[in-house]
Amino acid sequence: MAITKSKNNWALFLLLLAGIVLGGFIAELTKSVSALSWLGFGNEFGIKDNPVVLDLGVIVITFALKIKITIASLIGVVLAIIIYKVL
Repeated sequence: MAITKSKNNWALFLLLLAGIVLGGFIAELTKSVSALSWLGFGNEFGIKDNPVVLDLGVIVITFALKIKITIASLIGVVLAIIIYKVL
């Protein structure tokens, strides 16, 4: 009876999320350092200027989404995928 080793998709998701968050954090830390400011280069998109507002009378719900992709977050994603493949 052969035992197969299967990888968990939740582990990949959590590693990718950690890579994105840590990459964004590193981009914010290095934006004032001239030699590393290129890590913060990126683009921002989403619903940020005009969020969707749902007024139900008793409660008001505001939906907004902003995604900022930087070089450091892309490096974090690549590292997360490499770590996932090694595990």
